[in-house]
Amino acid sequence: MNDLLKKKCVSCEGGMTPFDISKIHEYQKKVDGWDILKNNKQIFFLEKKFVFKNFIESQNFINQVGKISEEEGHHPDIQFGWGYAKINITTHAIEGLSENDFILAAKIDQIFNV
Repeated sequence: MNDLLKKKCVSCEGGMTPFDISKIHEYQKKVDGWDILKNNKQIFFLEKKFVFKNFIESQNFINQVGKISEEEGHHPDIQFGWGYAKINITTHAIEGLSENDFILAAKIDQIFNV
């Protein structure tokens, strides 16, 4: 079992240093298929696209992601439609990635793989 699944996101109001690239790659190995990307401000984020058979499966998945996000107090950016969902995760308060992002990614994967 992934050790990230046992953890809870910790509230972040800033003041923390975002992960450097070596720490990002270390944590990337703990989640399944999440891409590491940079936005136009050069801020790292996680991204993953999920594929479904139809719209209602996409919507049900997103509703479950919303529930987990509320429980963790960490909220991703979500796009979804017929047969797909795309999720981006970053810690906005520190403009980068933290352990919280990987915890949420692992818990989202767990929802998808059930």
